Amino acid sequence: MTMSDVNTMRAISQDVLGGPEVLREVRPERPEPRPNEVLVRVRAAGVNPTDWKHRANGGFLGEPPFVLGWDVSGVVEAVGIGVAAFRPGDEVFGMLSYPFGHGSHAEYVTAPARAFTHKPAGIDHVQAGALPLVSLTAWQALVERADVQPGQRVLIHAAAGGVGHVAVQIAKALGAHVTGTASAGKHEFLRSLGADETVDYRETDFAEAVKDVDVVLDTIGGDTSLRSLRVLRPGGVVVSILPVGPDEFYEEAERLGVRAVRMLVDADRADMRQIAALVESGKLRATIARTFPLAEAAEAHALGETGRTTGKLVLVVD
Repeated sequence: MTMSDVNTMRAISQDVLGGPEVLREVRPERPEPRPNEVLVRVRAAGVNPTDWKHRANGGFLGEPPFVLGWDVSGVVEAVGIGVAAFRPGDEVFGMLSYPFGHGSHAEYVTAPARAFTHKPAGIDHVQAGALPLVSLTAWQALVERADVQPGQRVLIHAAAGGVGHVAVQIAKALGAHVTGTASAGKHEFLRSLGADETVDYRETDFAEAVKDVDVVLDTIGGDTSLRSLRVLRPGGVVVSILPVGPDEFYEEAERLGVRAVRMLVDADRADMRQIAALVESGKLRATIARTFPLAEAAEAHALGETGRTTGKLVLVVD
């Protein structure tokens, strides 16, 4: 091994926007942790819709080059000055600051120590690497934005997807009555997660089938956001994880006497500890659709973009 091998790492980058084929393996310098940061050797990193959307259109990041990825599970390699929560060798998981902290589709990543918490001992890095972004999204939507209470009725769109299948479990852990939308072939999967009712969105108009809902988690946006407002009881709320869209969403909510919220997920150690506690209590587990080695990130993107996966895609870093 040469000195340059020690100081560099493998990462998946892109020089132009486009399809999965623009992704390529590069060898940038290995980062060093600054004060209050940790250097994590990545063992697994989830691939999420936000990854392929940013790859294709730049999103919040603008023009490449950039390394995508926000989910991290790995081992602390080094700590910066002032880090007291972790030491080298600790197994951690968490989400890099969204959107500008990206870069987990690589062998190493640095991030503020507060982005991470200790990985639950009972799950492996693939499980842990699948959870952060989707779990934080679902937790912040259901707990912090919607304040879901025991006995409330919650409707979750695309309930078999990455955020959706985690949200079903979190809503059940909160004591809610959960209805999930998905194609018919995924209904048994949703019931296995604890869903009380299922709706086949291909055959049934959810806005006709579901009524008097307290909370809707909208993972789709567009017309789904607007139509979801009509299934709410007075005072109910639709939380959309699509942060931009027409003002009509808010105007229609006001007209109907309900609430409309758009949100972006935020890195938060306290929330990650709540996620870890749910995992440790057996109430939360990621379903892994498929794993890929880091070098096959393009294949993971291509599969994800089909929209037909159940659960999460994860890159595994040797």
